[in-house]
Amino acid sequence: MTLYAESSAVLAWLLDEPAGPAMRKRLATADIIIASDLTLIECDRVVIRAAALGDLTEADAADRRAHLTTAATHWHVLRLSGEIVDRARRPFPGEPIRTLDAIHLASALVARSAAPGLEVLSLDDRIRSAATKLGFSVQPG
Repeated sequence: MTLYAESSAVLAWLLDEPAGPAMRKRLATADIIIASDLTLIECDRVVIRAAALGDLTEADAADRRAHLTTAATHWHVLRLSGEIVDRARRPFPGEPIRTLDAIHLASALVARSAAPGLEVLSLDDRIRSAATKLGFSVQPG
């Protein structure tokens, strides 16, 4: 199975949310994981914000960023290319779509052109709905 790892799913794993174990299992069992630069940026920013607000200690935040960095070394990370930006600027099924969601969806579309059968791993209802309308299988099912 080839997965596009969207931020909500990665954050559930990274922050030990209730859905975290299921997301960890899906990430661990995927043959190929594709993520966007945006996934890494969003995850880092959430951890930094949690530390700044006192929801995580600095040590815990550093550990979680290290876990993300280690995991991402095994992922195919898509850079925010002109092709992705151009696609994100166009309409998607189910508009209105938020800006960062459009970048994730555009990234998944670009990734699918190189990885047929790509599935989207997301816990965000808006991403899941739009991805389904774009013909993706969405995990968790």
